[in-house]
Amino acid sequence: MAGIERVVVVGSGRAGIRTAEELRKRGYTGSITVLGAESELPYDRPPLSKEFLQKRKSRDEVLLHPASWYGENDVELRLGTEVEEIDRDAAEVVLQDDEHVPFDALVLATGSTPRTLDVPGAELAHYLRRLDDSESLRRALETGSRLAVIGGGWIGLECAAAGRRAGLEVTLLEADGLPLGKVLGPEMAQLFVDLHREKGVDIRTGVKVESLETDGDRLTGVRLADGDVVEADVVLVGVGIAPNTGLAEKAGLEVDNGIVVDEHLRTADPRIWAVGDVANATRPPLGRRLRVEHWAEADRQPGAAAASIVGDDETYDARPFFFSDQYDLGMEYRGFAGSDDYDRVVVREKDRADETEKRELMAFWVKHRKVLAAMNVNVWDVEDDVEALLARDEPVDLERLADPDVPLAKV
Repeated sequence: MAGIERVVVVGSGRAGIRTAEELRKRGYTGSITVLGAESELPYDRPPLSKEFLQKRKSRDEVLLHPASWYGENDVELRLGTEVEEIDRDAAEVVLQDDEHVPFDALVLATGSTPRTLDVPGAELAHYLRRLDDSESLRRALETGSRLAVIGGGWIGLECAAAGRRAGLEVTLLEADGLPLGKVLGPEMAQLFVDLHREKGVDIRTGVKVESLETDGDRLTGVRLADGDVVEADVVLVGVGIAPNTGLAEKAGLEVDNGIVVDEHLRTADPRIWAVGDVANATRPPLGRRLRVEHWAEADRQPGAAAASIVGDDETYDARPFFFSDQYDLGMEYRGFAGSDDYDRVVVREKDRADETEKRELMAFWVKHRKVLAAMNVNVWDVEDDVEALLARDEPVDLERLADPDVPLAKV
């Protein structure tokens, strides 16, 4: 795009830093300024509920780049910097101290914020979004004895696993049905429930939290609406996140469960793009818009946004992807199948000789015999075959799909 000499990126998470990386890789030689609200050097978030939380990675090991990278790549990184508003008429962002930073292209990588629990005592609970949050929770797991996790999403389950690894008694409280039920459906959500129960997690579903019980400034438990009290000296709240759309709304950009962008990650304002958690993007392979709150979006979307900024015609057509590690279970999920999108789940799994063996299986969400999404659990090096299956716009043989002796490439 001619005339772009100044790119400003709001947000210093993976999506924001990957945008700067991609611009340089694609030959952009103008100025790049990254404005980050946090004071930490940019870091990766997945380890916060996995390796970093479990002390298997240090702070330096979760950084996206060493401090020297930014100068070496002529990227101005301004940390601890709050953006107050976008002045679209003047093509400037206005900072908290009333400094005005001009742009020719603006990329919003503002991420998301954890939803909070609005009950008495909730101020003593832990949330997990930032590096400091993970450090605080890690210290609590080192000294605590009973962990209560409120919310049965990925963060909740991964932290429950970390709690059990640290030797704590763990209770997981889920307001709805099965943990992950809305993401994986009942068929595959049960797999994770069984795993955690085998590891000693007390999972309670259909419960409502009334308050967190305290003794002075010390947590003692979680009171449920039925009067039951779950003893706990550490409480983690993981009840979802909300996209940080305030800047976009204030600037008059279209917001609908995130900032609305096209298949190039561009908003209706041709000078403004959005990437990562905050972007509700048009997905040509799916025929719909979709906002996905996972690492892969922050990693892959900036390539299409950077291509658009430098004038290349590149469509973001990657299917959603996410992964999780819990105990001895590692999984990857590709594609998308909402609760009303599929008519059956096909599972291919070899019989386990005994319950001590790791689960190894694949699951496929299917409609009219077409594969919409796939999950591999402790089965690796299948991504190419899975992507090929997802790209096939034709029915498959479900018996062969379920047979672990039939190569995926020959289904």
